[in-house]
Amino acid sequence: MNLMDIIGPVMIGPSSSHTAGAVRLGLLAAGILGQRPVKAGIELHGSFAQTYKGHGTDMALMAGLMGWAPDDARIPQALDYARESRLDFNFAKVNLGELAHPNTVRFNLTGKGGMSCSVTGSSVGGGQVCVTEIDAFPVEMNGALPAVLVLHRDRCGVIALVSGHLAEAGVNIAGMRVFRTDRGGLAIMIIECDQPVAPETIEKIKSLAAVESARFIASVV
Repeated sequence: MNLMDIIGPVMIGPSSSHTAGAVRLGLLAAGILGQRPVKAGIELHGSFAQTYKGHGTDMALMAGLMGWAPDDARIPQALDYARESRLDFNFAKVNLGELAHPNTVRFNLTGKGGMSCSVTGSSVGGGQVCVTEIDAFPVEMNGALPAVLVLHRDRCGVIALVSGHLAEAGVNIAGMRVFRTDRGGLAIMIIECDQPVAPETIEKIKSLAAVESARFIASVV
């Protein structure tokens, strides 16, 4: 047990799951997109769908998408700020099935540079979160550490090449997960690191022949 387990996160209330966790989900989704979001379709499941207005989940999700921290005093006005910044957004209630966590959201995002992605994640309690799907890939990512997200073709040696660039830059790997659609198809590599990864290292990873895209995602704790 740590201090977070006892007192919870520093945040704008009322709920660690529905507000602090929602902010972190927005932050992770924007980081996965890799660009400033200009359009956001936000689909809410379970408890999120039933209580999102009363608990401020809608404001918290938008705050995260705009890059705000869970304790940002502007969170109650996040929807107004989003409109002023021309972030086109809408909320919808969906049923993602019995296996989905009650506090689950699916973001359908478009970025300023034209990138788009779908990110599904859950607020699992105490402000902690878990991203479970990126563009239909089942994944597992909690945002506790800085991470590198690599979309690549499933080829022998790709993991070693990416790891080599990180080692060359003095980046220590804390954990790694690889998810693929099928053998030889597309795969997603999530590498959690002990420190931030410099843009020049990300560019080297992007230049690898089998890599489709790579981006650095800051921690959200």
